[in-house]
Amino acid sequence: MKRVVAGTILAAFLTGCANGTEKLEEAAVPNVPQDVTIVSIGDSLTEGIGDITGSGGYVPYLEKQLESLREVDEASFVNYGKKGNRTDQLLKRLETESIQTAVRKADFVIVTIGGNDVVKVIKENWSDLTIENFQAEEKNYTERIHQVMTSIRSINEDAGIVLVGLYNPFGRVFIDTDDDEEIVRAWNKRAEEVVSSFDRAVFVNIESTFGEGSDNLFYEDQFHPNNLGYEQMAKRIFSTIKGETLEQLTNNKIIWENEGSN
Repeated sequence: MKRVVAGTILAAFLTGCANGTEKLEEAAVPNVPQDVTIVSIGDSLTEGIGDITGSGGYVPYLEKQLESLREVDEASFVNYGKKGNRTDQLLKRLETESIQTAVRKADFVIVTIGGNDVVKVIKENWSDLTIENFQAEEKNYTERIHQVMTSIRSINEDAGIVLVGLYNPFGRVFIDTDDDEEIVRAWNKRAEEVVSSFDRAVFVNIESTFGEGSDNLFYEDQFHPNNLGYEQMAKRIFSTIKGETLEQLTNNKIIWENEGSN
């Protein structure tokens, strides 16, 4: 537990001035570590499928990293991950009382969503699958991402939002062409454009984390991350949001110290 006495600390002492007057000097005011509450919501990546410890995928790793910062005392996560969730299903879940109550209390919200939207396109067009199928659905996906962001912000106008982008396991399981990479890049680009239209919101790109040479980061199903994969995912999220970005996401609850911070 990091505890610092709050308030202004004044140190009074005599100085050797020529006129013999006393000066009262104000010492540096230490930053007070703050507790942060995070709602993690979305699909199997939030639930932690592939994490053999069952501790919540990327969440415990990110919690530890956040608490390593001198600006953060405790990072508390509430996990609403649900395997198989698509954007349309997440929108319905955001209408439930329990999730809305949690979001209202959150300093920021982390969302993983979209992989199952891609899977839906694959399954519905399996016999005659083309890149045009994904391009046709891309606009609808983009609109639903905007609705997800709007819904979260309508529940808690002060909460920051972190949207974690898609990676590409699809060539391992369903399709293995140059198009699958193009599809993921295109959908991520559209999602990032949506996120950039909101204040106090950030997009985390994890394409390269699970790109070429990442075989050791996948669970045995070759679709979800394993423990090491979730650890790397947490590192990417942390490196993206720490610093002044974290200050913005928490609406200045966390005040970033440039010098001496982790």
